[in-house]
Amino acid sequence: MTAKRIVVTGVSRGLGRALVEGLVAQGQIVIGCARSAAAIESLQQAYDRPHRFDVVDVRTEAVVALWAEEILAEGPVDLLINNAALINANAPLWKVPAREFDDLMDVNVKGTANVIRHFLPAMLARQSGVVVNISSGWGRSVSAQVAPYCASKWAIEGLTRALAEELPAGMAAIPLNPGIIDTEMLRSCFGNSASAYPTARQWAERAVPFLLQLGPEDNGQALTVPA
Repeated sequence: MTAKRIVVTGVSRGLGRALVEGLVAQGQIVIGCARSAAAIESLQQAYDRPHRFDVVDVRTEAVVALWAEEILAEGPVDLLINNAALINANAPLWKVPAREFDDLMDVNVKGTANVIRHFLPAMLARQSGVVVNISSGWGRSVSAQVAPYCASKWAIEGLTRALAEELPAGMAAIPLNPGIIDTEMLRSCFGNSASAYPTARQWAERAVPFLLQLGPEDNGQALTVPA
């Protein structure tokens, strides 16, 4: 089978890094970004071309626009996975500092929109491609202490399902709940009890085949990676 060109944001750690490893192992071509220069250098050393990894802050539209232009000049993108996200430190909403709230929304919501804005037109021109926006169980339910994160992921659910209504036949936009995984993000909320859940690499063993089989028939469906 021909390898797919897959863009993944937020590849420095957690689910993003595990997705890179899993997708490459499956013979796919992975293009990733993150804000951490050290993490990107590590990925560049681990994976040669045609894989590509760049320092990109998805909050900054001009940077995303330039990155997308460079990536698309090298070839079309088959699958776009918006994974980059922040979570707030556990606190009641009124105690979350405005700067922390703004940073979270800028990455989780505006960053996702920036990436879609600059990669989707090329997909539309081909009338082919799948956009997966990583949501959360907290995009379909709520918990105390993480109101900003819940708000951002509920926004991702609505944004993605509305986008699905705008796409032509042959394409798909899907909000994807990854499930509960033992990552730094989960540990910031659950503490050591996060160890009761699968690691990111264990999760990727299930998530990668699931992602690779997504297609137009899944457009607009709020999906969850199978347990």
